[in-house]
Amino acid sequence: MRALLQRVTQAQVEVAGQTIGRTGPGLLVLVCAMPDDNETTAAALAAKISKLRIFKDADGKMNLSIAQSGGSALVVSQFTLAADTSRGNRPGFSGAAKPDVAEALYLTFAQSLRDLGIATETGQFGAEMSVSLTNDGPVTLWLDTDAA
Repeated sequence: MRALLQRVTQAQVEVAGQTIGRTGPGLLVLVCAMPDDNETTAAALAAKISKLRIFKDADGKMNLSIAQSGGSALVVSQFTLAADTSRGNRPGFSGAAKPDVAEALYLTFAQSLRDLGIATETGQFGAEMSVSLTNDGPVTLWLDTDAA
């Protein structure tokens, strides 16, 4: 799985003008399932993210995890993280998992974060979404389970 994490002071996702998910201080997680991913991969990625020490402690150092900081997460499906731009000018997305598999893994990932004690809201898989955020830091990280 691939994930783009953004530490945020706030983020929200809208579908058809209605807010369907939001977070206060915490993480916006854009996530993409890849063809070889499974429930174990999704849970492992959630566990990794839950332990990343990217939140400031009392001394202003990035030393706390999302749980230690009291943060929450907004998880949004983002198949474009699988973009192949190696040929021509139009990205290809065949490297992303098929929609039925991707949706199940996206939901497993979000539930895994909840199971780890992180308040988590989501976007709507497959919908045309509008995502807004205020990046904190800015802190933006790319994770790929194949690279771990």
